[in-house]
Amino acid sequence: MIPLDKDTFEAYMERLLEQVERVVGALDKKDKKPQNYLNGERLYDNQDVCLLLNISKRTLQRYRDNGLKYHTILHKTYYREKDLHEFIRRYFDGENVGKGKTKECIKDKKAMD
Repeated sequence: MIPLDKDTFEAYMERLLEQVERVVGALDKKDKKPQNYLNGERLYDNQDVCLLLNISKRTLQRYRDNGLKYHTILHKTYYREKDLHEFIRRYFDGENVGKGKTKECIKDKKAMD
């Protein structure tokens, strides 16, 4: 191992730190997904909604079938933030409703019993 003097070591560490900062900056730019807006209101795509609500694509489809409003723009499905809040308030109250089940589904099941 070759011993380094203090100045050489500090110069090496500065270059290394600059490279790390460049890589982190590039990764941050890559990770940042542009947010979509329609008339000033935030739009979420299928992936965003699934991640936010911790649900599967199939459950999201079921929510659409149960009245979750959506918009299709250039063959892609989007949900307005207001519509998501409204749907959640309407179908889920503070009760511990099972994952992927709406109150209506539970009521229908009880009515069948």
